[in-house]
Amino acid sequence: MTTLTPVSHKEYVAVLRPLLPDFVFKPVPHRLLWMLPHGLVIAGGILAIVNGLGGIAGKLIAAILIGNSFTALGFLGHEIMHGAVVRKKWLQHLTAGICFSPFWVGPLMWRLWHNVQHHVHTQHPDKDPDTSATYDEYQRRPALQWLYRLVRRNGALFFAMLCFWFTMHSSQMFWRLQKVADPKTRRILWVERLVPMAAWFSLLLPLGWSNFFWAYVLPLFVGNFIAMSYIATNHLLNPQMDEVDPVLGSLSVNVPWWVDILHLHFSHHTEHHLFPAMSHKYAPMVKTLLRELYPERYNELPLWKALWLLWKTPRLYLDHDHLIDPVTEEIFGTLRRGLDPDRPEPVA
Repeated sequence: MTTLTPVSHKEYVAVLRPLLPDFVFKPVPHRLLWMLPHGLVIAGGILAIVNGLGGIAGKLIAAILIGNSFTALGFLGHEIMHGAVVRKKWLQHLTAGICFSPFWVGPLMWRLWHNVQHHVHTQHPDKDPDTSATYDEYQRRPALQWLYRLVRRNGALFFAMLCFWFTMHSSQMFWRLQKVADPKTRRILWVERLVPMAAWFSLLLPLGWSNFFWAYVLPLFVGNFIAMSYIATNHLLNPQMDEVDPVLGSLSVNVPWWVDILHLHFSHHTEHHLFPAMSHKYAPMVKTLLRELYPERYNELPLWKALWLLWKTPRLYLDHDHLIDPVTEEIFGTLRRGLDPDRPEPVA
């Protein structure tokens, strides 16, 4: 196994940027139009549930469609906050705030968490808030020990956890940011969290408990599941690294073309880390170049296979290149570092 040395973001961009047309680096305001069909799906789904169309089966279908639209709007909000759709900050915050509202994530919180911390420190074991915990951290924290024993490798609870993972992690980030923010920022974070929560939970009274479950609670679970099916595969199979390499440290997944359009090309995650201010609309162009120029470094898998690998391997890093099951003490490699879910090794 040959260990590839990290390449900086600046070095990749120096090679790729001249090969791309200038128009791909401009905002794409018409992407905001995606808010309309997904808003109509959400409203139509809620009306269908209230009117009992199709009985239980109809309510289930409506909940799934609403949850999918929650996720798609979240993906749009992500693109908006990177400046790839509109440039004006107030418009970014307004539109992204609406898109993120089902998940109670405010635009300022997202900027501080995702843009500032995750993108700058991708897969750094101490600085990236989205990377998995290390085995050393696991040994120091009883809560992690309980969680990793509950959600076992190869266990059914892994897929159940996808249904609330994003909401759980975003709530954790909210409280983490509260501890380090100045008073003004803390107030804004609270407002941006409480307003969407109040807006969505205000539906409880007119809808009633049963319809509220079908119209919001179940769709929130569905939205979490779809979002985390992508987000968990973005980096958690990759090695951790002290020097950020946006290609070695990321994974793009392949989905059917119509799903890719519906989810705004969010599957192109490595491409996004190279050009975060570029609209996902143009990410396939970057994918073509990466396949050609960096075939030994570029990671891509079908979404189903990436999820299968997540299920088959543990989510604790023994070191930068290896994962460890804390119960069986079996060791697994990471992408480009000997990843093989069927050939674990015992601790020496």
